[in-house]
Formats: sequence, C-alpha cells, structure tokens
Amino acid sequence: MGQDAPCKGLALSARALRAQDIGQQQWHLLGDELSFPLAVLSRSALAHNLAWMQAYAQRHGVQLAPHGKTTMSPELFRMQLQAGAWGLTFATVTQLAVGVQAGVRRAIIANQVLGAADLAGLRGLRLAHADLQVWFLVDSLAQLRCIEAWAQAQPGLQPLDVLLEVGMPGQRTGCRGLEPALQLAQAMAHSPAVRLCGLECYEGIAARCDSAHDIDAVSTLVRQVQALAQQCDAQGLFAAPDILLSAGGSAVFDLVLPLLRATALSRPVLGVLRSGCYITHDHGHYRRYLRLLEQREGLADSLRPALEVWSLVQSVPEPGLAFLTCGRRDISHDIELPLPQRLARAGARRMDELLATPADWRITALNDQHAYLQFDPAGLVPAVGDRVVLGLSHPCTTFDKWRSMVLAEDDGRVTGAIHTCF
Repeated sequence: MGQDAPCKGLALSARALRAQDIGQQQWHLLGDELSFPLAVLSRSALAHNLAWMQAYAQRHGVQLAPHGKTTMSPELFRMQLQAGAWGLTFATVTQLAVGVQAGVRRAIIANQVLGAADLAGLRGLRLAHADLQVWFLVDSLAQLRCIEAWAQAQPGLQPLDVLLEVGMPGQRTGCRGLEPALQLAQAMAHSPAVRLCGLECYEGIAARCDSAHDIDAVSTLVRQVQALAQQCDAQGLFAAPDILLSAGGSAVFDLVLPLLRATALSRPVLGVLRSGCYITHDHGHYRRYLRLLEQREGLADSLRPALEVWSLVQSVPEPGLAFLTCGRRDISHDIELPLPQRLARAGARRMDELLATPADWRITALNDQHAYLQFDPAGLVPAVGDRVVLGLSHPCTTFDKWRSMVLAEDDGRVTGAIHTCF
C-alpha cells in the first residue's frame, strides 16, 4: 500500500503497491496471493448500504453526516460524500483533519473541544480552507470559559460555531436538565467566542434493543431537546439563519426523526442524522437493532453486512476445538466475540463452494493472534488449511485494527483496497 512496512493481510511482495494498483493484480479471496487474517469489504454490500441510507435520509427529510470515526478511511469518506452525504461527523480535531484532506467541507465534531492545541488546530483548518464549516459541542459553562480564555489571545478570531449538547443522567457527556441547559445557551449567545447554532444529543446510550423500552427512553430525550429548542428560539439565542438539530447513532436512528424534523420553531430547522456504522453494518449487534427498526417501519432488505475477516484454520489439536489465525489484534470483541459465517475448504476456488457454518460453531475466546473455534465433532469438522469467514459486531473496533482492507466482488475477485488513518 505504498508504505515501507508490510500491511497485514497482503503478501510481503505487495508492500510497494498503491491502493489504486490492487485491482490490477488479479487476486482472488480463494487464491494463494493473500495472507491471513484478511479484512474484506464487499463492494456490492457497500454500494447497497450507501444508497439505502442516503435514500432513507432523503425520504424522511433529513440530512446525513455519517460518523467518520467508524472507518477513518479517506476512500470510504469520499464514497459517502459522492453518495450524497451533507457532511461528515468526527470525534476529534485530528480526525477532522483527515476528513478535510479527503474533501469534507461540512463537519460536526460530536464531542467537546476545549484544549488550546485542538482549538488552534481547528482555527488553522478554517484559515486554510475558507469553505470549511465546522460545528462542535459545548455542554458546560466551564468548557465555555476555557474556549473564551483561549480566544482572548487570538486577535481577529471569528466566533466558533457550536452546538449545545443535551445529555442524560448517569450517561455520557451533555448538559443535564432544562434549566442548566437554558442558562448555558444564554451564556453562549452572549459570548464573543462562539455562535450558538443549534442543539445535539446522542440517543444510543438510552437503547437496550427492546422496542418498547427504546421508544419510551429515546422519546423522552427527544422531548427534552425539543423543549430546549423552543425556549432558545423564543429568547432569540440561536445565531444562525437555520437551527441545526443533530442526533442519530447507528442503532435506533429512526426514533430521533421527530426531533430532526421539528417544525414548531420560528426559523428553518436543519436536521442532521449522524449514523456511521451503516456503511458496513455488522452481523450481530447492529443487525439485531436493525431488525427492530425494520419492524417499526415495515422495511425489508435494508442494510447488509459488508465487512468480514477471513482466517485460516491453523490447528485442530483435539476433537471439537480448532484454532484460527485471527485474534484480538484483528477483529472486534468489545461487544461480543466474532461470529463464524462460512467455510471454504482448502483447495476451493469458487465462492459458490463455500459452506454455511453450522449453528454449533462458536468462537469462545480470543488471544492476541488466535481464535478458539468450538464445534460438534460429530458434524461438520474444520481441517487445517480451511478458510473460516468471520462476522463481527461493532465494525468501528475492527477498522482500527487494520491499515488496509481489500475490496472484493461477489465472485471473490479483489478489485481494490481502502486504507485507514487511526
């Protein structure tokens, strides 16, 4: 991939290749050119997910600014923008800089920014790119004072665009309660260092993958943000012509649509959905949430898993236990362990030769470089040299384990690659 060090998943001979050269090598997932484990992105599933999510946002009258921290891949950022994304979301100024290099010109930093180095970095990006618009989150008077103290030493500084974050008791960041939030909004409206452009919340922390609970919990949060928006609007605290309201993780994004389409305000609302994991989806955590969303909205054939990690069976030391060349360094395990999907026997050369893995196949543990695969020795038995395709939950923590991932067609041909910037 054009770097001095070899890239995991690619043969050592490929170290000098650029990403755009990968598709010319005529590699195949079932050939002998690639090293394992191998992170694989399905080009067809990516294309489907990009189109589906963009159409979903358009159908519901909101904009899409997917969270870039999911992939931190410039190639995937560009795919999202080309598909029609209004902008992208990031968690840090450093992540934002990667996005700006990839062409992002509208960005939400869905996090608090307050350190001098980060504020200076944000200012530098704005000075270098006159067309760049960035909004970040403020959730306390203490943070606002940090920003103001830094701004006083910056002659000619234009006010920074910010969103007030509304949080939930006992959960992540965000202002607690209507009165403290309104006091903060009033202080922001009178601050020379910032412009209050709207409100933000993150509903994912309220969800439990139970529709009855999730609808109630998220609706409560939505009503709180709506009430604050009405109060701020009535007091003339918003500085921009449009009121930016943003929410939407990757689990229950349908439940925040009433907030993003708010109409009871005196000026237009710009509703921005920030779901990020949709681009690859997954085989477990988000798939379970999506099934509930499909039931709530009467949908079918929505998002498809687009990311897998291919591994080799390297040892079958005893009946019922095999070891795979994939461990904690290679695949997500923060929510649940990897999920066996398919088996390719050693020597298989066509994708239609792959077998679905039996329900009794389970990954029970991971070491740094090994996966423990338990199976019924009376059923389908893996053999040394077989390839086992693993699904996953929470794609974010698989992406950050790879510097490059190959793009593959449904017939197994490797036709490209992406790189990551973690």
